[in-house]
Amino acid sequence: MRKSIYLLFLFLLFCIACKKDIAPQQQEVNIGALLSLTGNWSSLGIASQEAIQLAVSDVNTYMEQLGSIYRFTATIYDTKLDTGIVKTAVANAVGKGIRFMVGPQSSAEVAAIRDFTEANRILIVSQGSTASSLAIPGDGIFRFCPGDVVEGTAMAKSIYVSGRRALVTISRDDAGNKGLQKAVGAEFNALGGFVQATKPYVGATRDFSSLLYTVKTTLNQYISTYGADQVGVYLASFDDCTELFKQAKTDPVFSSVHWFGGDGVVLSSTLVADTAASAFASAVQFFAPNFGLPSFQHPDLEAIATYVKSKTGADPDAYALASYDAVWVIAKTFLSAPASKSDFTLAKDLFQNEADHYFGITGPMLLNDAGDRSKGSFDYFGVVQEGGAYSWKLVGKSD
Repeated sequence: MRKSIYLLFLFLLFCIACKKDIAPQQQEVNIGALLSLTGNWSSLGIASQEAIQLAVSDVNTYMEQLGSIYRFTATIYDTKLDTGIVKTAVANAVGKGIRFMVGPQSSAEVAAIRDFTEANRILIVSQGSTASSLAIPGDGIFRFCPGDVVEGTAMAKSIYVSGRRALVTISRDDAGNKGLQKAVGAEFNALGGFVQATKPYVGATRDFSSLLYTVKTTLNQYISTYGADQVGVYLASFDDCTELFKQAKTDPVFSSVHWFGGDGVVLSSTLVADTAASAFASAVQFFAPNFGLPSFQHPDLEAIATYVKSKTGADPDAYALASYDAVWVIAKTFLSAPASKSDFTLAKDLFQNEADHYFGITGPMLLNDAGDRSKGSFDYFGVVQEGGAYSWKLVGKSD
């Protein structure tokens, strides 16, 4: 009897040992992040980085609670909003076996890598690209912010309602900003306004004298016809607007009309850090749109926004928080079918489905057939002087 019990005991120990030997090991899923941390639009890149890292931590907690063997990590690349750098970063990520990426921020970067990511079957989720030229059904590019048509329509209506009837539009020469220039101009014209679009300037431009001469010529014509109070300037740019404003400040013609901007400049720390540029922006009552959060907010919004602010010193906007949502939808896509990492068609279909059923920090995704966010409201921020310093302040909202 004792011998039988002893043998049973040995058998149980053997089974336990075997179970430990065959216990599944944790598997790592690496997500790439293409962000501008030290270049143009770094305010979004820095906030997005913190949002992504927090999302990875929260996703891993969720995976642990599920008893899942999968754990997520993030590899961050600083693209500086440079198309050459982002190409190198994507190639490096592919070499590491990365198949899901958040970013890049700008449409120019998305356009630069699209052929490569499609050929290498990489799923991209941009939090900042808006160009309608990239709204292509069936590809692996998804965008969690409203496109240029949505933003352009909202801005044009707001500019028209403000009393402007003639508008000069300026754009940096990249897909996203040119798309905004076109969208604003088309809608403003449809409302009955008059529009003169200037030729887009090269992103590396530092001397804006030629461009400003062209703008001034048109402004003088419009002012003589409509009066300064009915004339405006729309500028779609990134941080380079700082230098343009400093050069425009020296001529009273530019200060006699109101100026408006695109999402690439809103909340720019570079602009408000420059006193001369900020003084001009304040004088012309400049404001720009920021993708707004829904009125019915996610219960975790405050905690997540507070965490990101504690790391960056600034309140994160909806573009940055969309990066947090992107990580979660990627994780849910992979969890629903791990084969999606190697099956591009499956990954795209599952991602669209998960996004359609996901209510995130930025609200419901509401993606269209091209995988882009189809709706959105906008918060308008202007540059104001308070306590001897310039800062961004909420000055209105789109309808």
